Amino acid sequence: MSFKNNLLSKYKNGSIVEKLIYINILVFVVTLLTSVFKDLFKVENNFIVSWFALEDNLDSLILKPWSIVSYGFLHADFVHLLLNLITLYFIGNLFIEYFKQKQLITFYLVGTFFGGLVFLISHNYFPLFQGQNSTLVGASAGISAIFIGIATYIPNYQLKIRFIGFVKLWYLALIWVVLDVLALSGSNAGGHFAHLGGALFGFLYVKKATDNNTSIWETFISFITPKKTALKTVYKSKKKKQKSTKNTNLNQQQINTILDKISASGYDTLTKEEKEFLFKQGK
Repeated sequence: MSFKNNLLSKYKNGSIVEKLIYINILVFVVTLLTSVFKDLFKVENNFIVSWFALEDNLDSLILKPWSIVSYGFLHADFVHLLLNLITLYFIGNLFIEYFKQKQLITFYLVGTFFGGLVFLISHNYFPLFQGQNSTLVGASAGISAIFIGIATYIPNYQLKIRFIGFVKLWYLALIWVVLDVLALSGSNAGGHFAHLGGALFGFLYVKKATDNNTSIWETFISFITPKKTALKTVYKSKKKKQKSTKNTNLNQQQINTILDKISASGYDTLTKEEKEFLFKQGK
């Protein structure tokens, strides 16, 4: 099997986390190649950055509306890319242990959107940043949404960190947010505003699900499913409805019990039956 076919096979069979990592690496390589082209032919701007990075002025957004999401696949340099992808790998794989892979895409893209929105607001309506010219790139806002989202859902889940030991997930999430807040006084304040925008989306979205006593996947469905029209009346059996409600409540109780067990002892302590039940509920 050739190198190209091997990569395509790995991409096709990989999880959504691995696919996002491959896409970000590919975009970074293409951006590097266009930078070389720019230097060779004395072109003023890098085509990829010019068209897909998010600029801080609203006029640019009107011309390039896609840039409020596409910036989340660009990176300033290799270190920027590496740090983001390492975080995405570990946090993303933890996320898909509890939620569907499509839900991770939703958090990544919508978190990126909210991060871009907060970036634009900070540069156009905060007196401190008015008059500055900056461009936003990086997957950090989308990753922040995933990180804070999963930390909000299972705050007491413990991760083992070398030389430190077990640390609760919400401690790490708090450090993540505090570092962004402290960095607002630095030269990359707009970027850190974007991180906080993604984090805010992740927190509020999961908080809404838990406050409504529904699972996170039920909340996703309620967001994307249009409400039934009042003109249509559907008659259902009362007994059937009561039975369905009873089964739903029972399933939710079992889910809550399993999640409490995970928070206290970790995912690996679940029995085979509990893991299968949790997996089926996520379908």
